[in-house]
Amino acid sequence: MCGIVGYIGTKKAVPVLIKGLLSLEYRGYDSSGICVLDNNTLDIVKDKGRVKNLENHPELSNLVGNIGVAHTRWATHGVPSKENAHPHLDNTKTFAVVHNGIIENYSEIKRFLENNGYTLISQTDTEVIPNLISYYYSKINNVMKAITLALKDLKGSYALEIITPLLKDSIIIARKDSPLVVGIGNTENYIASDIPAILEFTNKFYFLEDNELAMITKDKVDFFDIDLNNLTKEIKNIDWDVNSSEKNGYEDYMLKEIYEQPKAIAETIGSRLNINEKCHFDDLNIDLADINKIYIIACGTAMHSGLATKYTFEHFCNLPVEVDAASEFRYRNPLIDEHTFCIFVSQSGETADTIAALKLAKNLNSKTLAIVNVIGSSLTRIADYTIYTHAGPEIAVASTKAYTCQVVILNILAVYFAELLGLNSKELEDFKEEILNLPEKTKLVLGNTDIIKNFANKVYSQKDIFFIGRNIDYPVCMEGSLKLKEISYIHSEAYPAGELKHGPIALIEDGVTVIGIATNKNLLGKTISNIEEVITRGANVMMLSNQNLPNINISCNISIPECNSFLSPILSIIPLQLFAYYIAKYKNLDVDKPRNLAKSVTVE
Repeated sequence: MCGIVGYIGTKKAVPVLIKGLLSLEYRGYDSSGICVLDNNTLDIVKDKGRVKNLENHPELSNLVGNIGVAHTRWATHGVPSKENAHPHLDNTKTFAVVHNGIIENYSEIKRFLENNGYTLISQTDTEVIPNLISYYYSKINNVMKAITLALKDLKGSYALEIITPLLKDSIIIARKDSPLVVGIGNTENYIASDIPAILEFTNKFYFLEDNELAMITKDKVDFFDIDLNNLTKEIKNIDWDVNSSEKNGYEDYMLKEIYEQPKAIAETIGSRLNINEKCHFDDLNIDLADINKIYIIACGTAMHSGLATKYTFEHFCNLPVEVDAASEFRYRNPLIDEHTFCIFVSQSGETADTIAALKLAKNLNSKTLAIVNVIGSSLTRIADYTIYTHAGPEIAVASTKAYTCQVVILNILAVYFAELLGLNSKELEDFKEEILNLPEKTKLVLGNTDIIKNFANKVYSQKDIFFIGRNIDYPVCMEGSLKLKEISYIHSEAYPAGELKHGPIALIEDGVTVIGIATNKNLLGKTISNIEEVITRGANVMMLSNQNLPNINISCNISIPECNSFLSPILSIIPLQLFAYYIAKYKNLDVDKPRNLAKSVTVE
């Protein structure tokens, strides 16, 4: 989950690399470092902590070369420290490497290197890579062959940048199971883990596949497979607005992205949905005639989007839907075959567990669809079909607009499936109209936030907060609870309201905060009964609803616009996103970069 960036061209490398690292810091921020190749010398500066520490380092001004690689770390092997920070050198100081991923057999390789006279000084798995390249180079005196021999010994995942005075006008990159893009400029080229890091400099990109390498100079890029056979690739143009990755006056990226949701939802709906017309997706030609089951597979917030839309698929398509965590799906021998349709959801399209689950589904002959926000990401290149959300770059670690766009697109996909199956109805047409009204209703929710902020101010010192809801409100509780955990570090749990008496109510005591959600009029009475149970035991309750509530003793009542119950998760999550945000701000925490987390989980 680390971030890597590289530059080769006519300008000084350091300013470009620092900008890239600051853009990639959501991928990890335990330490950072830069290596510049200048006059046949590898010059390195690195430091513990945020990229700002590196940017202000007194020795950074000494790095004046035009070729460089850089890294911001999310620690896996070894504590966050200057010694464990990347880049790492081999013993002869001939090869410098930055790495995103995990080398699973690094202990075995480390023993091999030590037995051959090498000394490793860090605790990281990465340090074995430059030394292994050095070992092979000492045997065959060919840099590219030494690199590929080393790569073939590695088990696990990697995105690598390698610079060496032996190839003084080049950067070598390689990839397996970790993202890497090449940005094309005019007499200069760029490398990064994610597109936004270098979008300021170019909108033309190459994408590496697994077990591919590239040799990059300022004028060209040559691609190879693992055996150094030449490959040909096409440039892809990415039309994201570079300003969309800036804060634009907002205090934090997360707040900006919360307020971007009406626009993101409208652009995700796009032209896919119109009244009195069949729903359509460009380049999506699916036959559902022999499908008897749907799986939605994802991790974290993306999985919650599946849970929130399971009800829509089952209601309109009359097909059973199972939602599974990708990390569990791949290890439980799922009962899927050619009659199963598997939908994989990921903001980045690079989530390691989701990619592995997708590969398993394809091996079992299931039809596969990726729903992602990043063009050209790994999931899109593996799945049979792809649908893009149009949330734009999401920088804050805690996902907000990507989640609501996922819920929107999954609801539209349910409509599309229903129409493919010939299950048209007046209810389905009304539902399509409700979807089209979502951007305006989202604006209404965002226009009334003071009450949320005030309640957050009253409860931000709490140690435990509970979320309860029934039916489709329960997945919203799960997502709201996750947002609170992620950025406020408050212990939080979500429960189906009807399960309170089966154990969780034992946790309710005087002064404990409970968030209740009630958006389904058919279940309103049941949910209110559960709310009264926790009030009786002293709970401090915030209620979120689009229904007329009876007169009960709640501390805070947040009203959202009425809508079809299948779409309520899109509107009801927004106050919970803001609730988590304000609590974190009252606690003086870093909202965009919560501890121990990274934006894209590219390692298992």
